[in-house]
Amino acid sequence: MIDWPGFLAAVTLVSLIPGASQLLGLRNAVRYGPGRALAGIFGRLAAFVVLIGLVVAGLGAVLAASATTLEIVKWVGVVYLGWLGVQSVRSGLRPAGDDDARIVAGPRRGVGAIVVNEFVVAMSNPKALLLFAALLPQFTDTSAPGAGWHLAVLGAAYLVVELVVGLGYIGVGRRIGATGVPARTQRRVDLGAGVTFLGLAGLLAADDLA
Repeated sequence: MIDWPGFLAAVTLVSLIPGASQLLGLRNAVRYGPGRALAGIFGRLAAFVVLIGLVVAGLGAVLAASATTLEIVKWVGVVYLGWLGVQSVRSGLRPAGDDDARIVAGPRRGVGAIVVNEFVVAMSNPKALLLFAALLPQFTDTSAPGAGWHLAVLGAAYLVVELVVGLGYIGVGRRIGATGVPARTQRRVDLGAGVTFLGLAGLLAADDLA
């Protein structure tokens, strides 16, 4: 009833593609350490649970077909990504101090704020809803009895894949920030992340989801 090989290959590829959520997880690992970055991933997964739940309940296709709903979610995402981008760029352009000083990743931000950031970024991405609404039904027979459970199982499998890939991004960030990074490098990371967030906000703003 479920095409597991095709599904796992597809969702692994989708999850591996760098996007706002994966970039945020990487940056959190560099700045705040793997523990807080992992907490952020669970905020992201919580948003995906909501979106997958909508698909399982049959509301995903309805919402995906609503131009007004997608437009609202789209602009919420644009504004939030833009805000993250501006904050990161400002951090990257902060006045230089002692460039030889090393910044060690540490608890410089509350766990709650990191979790909320990840949740909002994932939840305000209309493409995530479109992805789940279009992707999950492709790998099972939605007309068969118990199709809702099959979609739920596929959704749970996607969450596992997302967690594993997210841990990979955190691992990369941990290696960068484990022994501390030069202040100059940290500013460049912040600036690069900020420019990327702003670019993603611009791409989302220009995207026609209709």
